[in-house]
Amino acid sequence: MDVDAYLRRLGITDPGRPSVSALRTLHKAHVERIPYEALDIQLGRITSIDPHDSAARITELGRGGYCYHLNGALSLLLQELGYEVVWHRAGVQTPGEETPGSQRANHLGLTVRNLPSPESPSGDWLVDAGLGDGIHGPLPLRNGEYREGPFRFRLRPSETDPGGWRFDHDPGGSFAGIDFAPEPATLADFTDRHVYLSTSPESGFVRTCVVQRRDADGVDTMRGCTLLRTGDSTPRTINDQAEWFAALADIFDLAPTDLTQPDRDALWQRVRATHEAWQATRSA
Repeated sequence: MDVDAYLRRLGITDPGRPSVSALRTLHKAHVERIPYEALDIQLGRITSIDPHDSAARITELGRGGYCYHLNGALSLLLQELGYEVVWHRAGVQTPGEETPGSQRANHLGLTVRNLPSPESPSGDWLVDAGLGDGIHGPLPLRNGEYREGPFRFRLRPSETDPGGWRFDHDPGGSFAGIDFAPEPATLADFTDRHVYLSTSPESGFVRTCVVQRRDADGVDTMRGCTLLRTGDSTPRTINDQAEWFAALADIFDLAPTDLTQPDRDALWQRVRATHEAWQATRSA
């Protein structure tokens, strides 16, 4: 992996030796500069989630990804920089859904170990750059409530995964929470679910194009043709293809250089058609 190219994408010259402060800087830069996106799924493509390929997406193509890409690539970068990183099977719970537990494996969870501090005497930290509107910086892996910008989070022992952890999102977030299994996971734990999320008509990634970027004060979200900022009660609708791609570049730092003009045309046509179908259901 090209560590220097990755750090340039994050805007970091020298990350320093492993420390809580350095981890926090790396994490915040990652969620601020590498967007949460699944454009390839909208184009009917199944991408690689090998962490080396995911890192290359970020450094060579100006892309982001969803949890398997983002957390996979981040874990590789952190390991290269000397951090002890562990993968975990995790299950995301959507609002109103029964708690699924980690067996669903629709999320790749990460922890970093052996970084003790007053905040985390055990040295364990929850790290996650693949949640879209999730955490801005790493959280100490201990029972407690945490506030970041407009969001309040809670970490507690999981009720579905003994020995694991539960992350409760803010009520205003895009999902209810996540349960993490305690044991280490491997790439094989996520490959089947990645195919499902990339192809099934039931997958939210197939149904709707969503792009997000987190910062200290909130989240920018493009859902279909609707652009919204955390706390803004007036969403903006984008009806022009050039304006839509300009918003991806300007607001989300997403310039997908690997997409040809026919790719861009096909993507916009799908996004626009889905948006119009959604509008029709609201006015029916």
